[in-house]
Amino acid sequence: MAHAHSHLPSGRTPKAGRTLRTVVAAILIAAALATAAGLALLWPDHGKVSSVSSKLEFAPKGTAFPTGRIVALQDSCPGYFSSGAAATAPGDTRACQLAKVLLLQGKEQGRSVTIPLLWPYATAGLHVGDELELVVPPQASGSDGTQGITVNGVIRDQPLWAWVIVFAIVVVAVGLLRGFMALVSLAFAGFMLVEFILPALISGQPGLWVGVVGGSAIMFVVLYLAHGPSIRTSVALLGTLFGIVLTAGIAQLAVTTTHLTGVTGDVGGMLAGASQIDFRGVLTCAIVIAGLGVLNDVTVTQASSVWELRAASPALTRRQLFARAMRIGRDHIASTIYTIAFAYAGAAMVVLIILYLYDRSALSQLSQEDLAAEVVRTLCSGIGLVLAVPVTTAIAAALVPAEVVGAEENRLRDAIRLRWYAFFPRSAKVEEPARPY
Repeated sequence: MAHAHSHLPSGRTPKAGRTLRTVVAAILIAAALATAAGLALLWPDHGKVSSVSSKLEFAPKGTAFPTGRIVALQDSCPGYFSSGAAATAPGDTRACQLAKVLLLQGKEQGRSVTIPLLWPYATAGLHVGDELELVVPPQASGSDGTQGITVNGVIRDQPLWAWVIVFAIVVVAVGLLRGFMALVSLAFAGFMLVEFILPALISGQPGLWVGVVGGSAIMFVVLYLAHGPSIRTSVALLGTLFGIVLTAGIAQLAVTTTHLTGVTGDVGGMLAGASQIDFRGVLTCAIVIAGLGVLNDVTVTQASSVWELRAASPALTRRQLFARAMRIGRDHIASTIYTIAFAYAGAAMVVLIILYLYDRSALSQLSQEDLAAEVVRTLCSGIGLVLAVPVTTAIAAALVPAEVVGAEENRLRDAIRLRWYAFFPRSAKVEEPARPY
């Protein structure tokens, strides 16, 4: 009996149309070259960064920030506050602990000093043995020169590293090779943020282009590292690049029309000497970078949906593939939109509490810089990812092979098996037969 479709050798996947593949490859090559050129043109001037750093003063000259270890802790602060002082101090100053701290650095290394731990440190669950970062002013008073020392923060290096290790173990244990490559991709994204995006913004480069170039460079590396080189990954990358450019343009328009300054809280005072920084450009760049994760999630999901639909139903036309994948995409859009909103609401929870306590209308509160910036961030990211869904789905439907048998995912596994059988030939005899799916 004749078959209506052709059979392919094991490990081979039918190719998409040569013309379409050539066009996509040309677009991605052009985008890669443009990204490389952008990195070269926008690469930060570290001399300017150092100049800005030398001009900024976050504390009076001569102030030291040594580390101290808590050697004794008392749950009250007798004699440190009168009722009047307690009533006028910010926060609940009745939550106070008296800590004896051994100085581990600085001129007074080895000396102990008694410091009141006020709210919020008094409620942070500190114990004997925990380390604090202290503030020692240039002219510390007292006969021993230790009075006037205050707490600047808690040293959290060890618990933070512990959580990082737990996170990495869980990701690799569940995700295996893909999980490990995702961690490598995350490390590269952090490198780009520290070595390119932040110093480029500080040196006065336009935030719009820093966001587009930096985001594109991250996605080129992250997608191919985490998901492997394939037509499917290229489709997701193309959709992601479209979303980045679209989000950047929308963000620039939104920041301009809403007259946002990009300066929130005490940032204006702290960075007053950094006159070359374009804070509105920084906000535009922040909107682009903040949306990368969700945008990448959506585009990868849509490309995968088209491939899985083709594997499950090889007889579907490309139009039908697009229609069915868009149903999945609409569900994903619905869940992603409120995911973005919840993420930003959680990040700005303290700001929301403060604004909630103001005796002002909700519309007036939305006009405040802090909250308005989060609203614009949410809306711009949402518009960008929503429009990226049909574009990515259309590209995927056009490029998906006529028949998908899972070869792309199995190619690496088959190569590993061949190497394994070369060293352990007996194991090939006991392998279970492949199960159809």
